[in-house]
Amino acid sequence: MTTTVQCPQCQKDVIWEASSEWKPFCSERCKLIDLGEWAEGNHRITGPKTQEAFPDDLDHFDYH
Repeated sequence: MTTTVQCPQCQKDVIWEASSEWKPFCSERCKLIDLGEWAEGNHRITGPKTQEAFPDDLDHFDYH
């Protein structure tokens, strides 16, 4: 049985097999459009908030 998924960008059917070079996308174009959306901040993975890597209040650090 062949497994197919829909391209996350254009919803075109994509056959899920090793030879499908751009899976889950149907093409390099759709893959690059999606990458651009992530880079622009239009896509996010939701989850619990975590501590910031660089807190605004750095007064508590000893720099000496």
